[in-house]
Order: sequence, then C-alpha cells, then structure tokens
Amino acid sequence: MEGLNLGNDFAKFLCYQVFLMNGNPLTNLMSIGMKTPLTGQDPPNPGLVGGLSQHGTFEDISLADYPQLSSCMPFIGDTSMTRVDTFFGDQTVFNETLFQRFIDTATKFGFNGTYDVNAAAELRNQRLQNSIHTNSQLVFTSPCILSAYSEAVFPTIFFVDGRLNNRQLTINATRHFFDLQQMPTDIHRQPAPVNFTIVDPLVSFLFNKHPFSPGVNHGKNNFVLQPQTPPLSDFCGIYENIMLRVIPGQYPKPTVVLKDAINKNLGFFFGAVSAEHNRTQVFPFGRD
Repeated sequence: MEGLNLGNDFAKFLCYQVFLMNGNPLTNLMSIGMKTPLTGQDPPNPGLVGGLSQHGTFEDISLADYPQLSSCMPFIGDTSMTRVDTFFGDQTVFNETLFQRFIDTATKFGFNGTYDVNAAAELRNQRLQNSIHTNSQLVFTSPCILSAYSEAVFPTIFFVDGRLNNRQLTINATRHFFDLQQMPTDIHRQPAPVNFTIVDPLVSFLFNKHPFSPGVNHGKNNFVLQPQTPPLSDFCGIYENIMLRVIPGQYPKPTVVLKDAINKNLGFFFGAVSAEHNRTQVFPFGRD
C-alpha cells in the first residue's frame, strides 16, 4: 500500500474488506492468488477462503485488472477492463482484444489519447453494457457496483507518475501495468497519501456520466433491476449490505473462536469506513 501511497484509511478499507471475504480469519492468513492449503485449516462451509483470485465472493466484483498488485488489490471478477468475464474463461489472464478497446477508448475520449476520467467513464459503461449483452450469469449488485467504478478510476490516480499527478495515464504506462505486470522505469508514487476524499469525487464523476442501477442478468441481454440492493450513491447502505448479507452468508453459524476472530476484523474494517463516512457500526453477530 505504501508503494502506491494509499492513505491509511483507504488501504485498510481495501485490505479488510477482501480479507473478510477471501482470507482465513482463524489463522489470519490469505492467499494473494488462488486458494491454497498454506492458509491453514478452513473454517466451516460455506466460508470459501478462496484467495484474491476467488470469483463470485462479492457477487462478481471486478478488479481482475491488477494481478501485479494483488497484495493490495481486492477483487477478481466480471466487467473487468482487460480480462474476460469468468463466464467466458479464466478471468485472471490478460486479454489483448479488450486492451485494444481500452486503447481505442482512451484515444477517442481521453486528453491527448491518455486514460483519464472521461475515458474511464466511457470504458466503464462499455464493459458493463458488453457483459449485459453477452454474459447470461452477470450479477452487478452491491457491493460490486462500488468496486467496479472504483476500479475504473484507480489507474488515473495510482498508476500516473506522481511528478505529473495529472490524472492522465499514458498508453505506454498502461501497457506496463496491465499487460507486462510491472511498474514503468523510474515511476514516482503519488506525492501525498490518497484517501476517500480524492477517490469518491472521481467515482461519482464516472457514475454521473452514465448512471446505472444494480441488477442481474436473467439470460443474455435481460438485465433485471434489483431495487432492494443499495445503489452506488449509498455508501452506508453498501456497508450494511456487506455486514448483514455477505459476511453472515459465509459464516452463518460461527463458533465462538471464529466469531471472535471475525468480529476483530469487522472492527478494523469499520474503523476504515467511519474515518471519512458518518456511519454507525453494524454487528452481524452481536456485540459480544
């Protein structure tokens, strides 16, 4: 996290969110790739402990685009910018065809052919529409809707050389991160820690360019809205959804030891949430 200069609260939000879903709370270990026995004995089913490459933990969240930064990137899934949906194959493999569409979008909409917030808004919408038309199993609900839009703005902040800090990512640098899975030579990180106060307005900009409601596909090109799931604008609702639906869904009847371990991480997660959001803590397993 420090290598990219993520602010403490934003970094904790990413880390504890993914650890709660894909890590082993009993051993406090998590795979930064696929599931492995090295994380210790699994908790009871249906807990997955699947590692960062686990698909579907968050109902098809997307962040497959950053395998080279897997230790700080939380999600693998659908509507990714340079990886196919899991419905079509291995979502962790770089896809040159999608990357060429990425370049085309940056050339058409970005400043001087760079990947900026305008290009990001168009690409985010294009990839979502493509998945709706082709992926019969697409689920685009909370909390994946938050991650999908955050994913799109991430490169405009953290992959841009900090000496420029202009939110304009060159295609050459993009190729290094997305395809070659390495940082460009002599790149400098952001000049100051990046927290929600920087990320949130950019996410809102993308969403407002192409507003979208949560939903699921019932077959190809049959996207059915899910009004009961919180929208992107309802950060507190998304937090509650994670606390009251996603986590109890993985650990419906935790033992005392498991519950204590989960509650400790829930506390760390809430600390990150409440740092810049006026939110009351939710206790899915009670306070004790």
